[in-house]
Amino acid sequence: MTDDNSVLGLATVRRNRGISLQQISDSTKIGIRALEAIEQGEFRKLPGGIYATSYIRQYARAIDYDEGVILALYFRQTTPGEAGLARTADGKSTYRGWGAATTVIGS
Repeated sequence: MTDDNSVLGLATVRRNRGISLQQISDSTKIGIRALEAIEQGEFRKLPGGIYATSYIRQYARAIDYDEGVILALYFRQTTPGEAGLARTADGKSTYRGWGAATTVIGS
């Protein structure tokens, strides 16, 4: 059986260890869709920031896999190439900032 959509062979590793996505979801409280996104390397489907890295760490621990390897892939795919810009899968730049925020003090 091949895992065409699995990055790093994560789905195969998980199955070989006899662990289902449902078991991981039950123990971590992470939804199955997010777990599938991790296995498929579709990190844009995860919630942002610390939640994404937490989900990845928990998934890796659940299947006894080196979390550093998955996190390295995550950061390679999500780290902006330039300030405020990120690259899409087809190499185009897209703005991923929070937008302009202004604080007026003493008004």
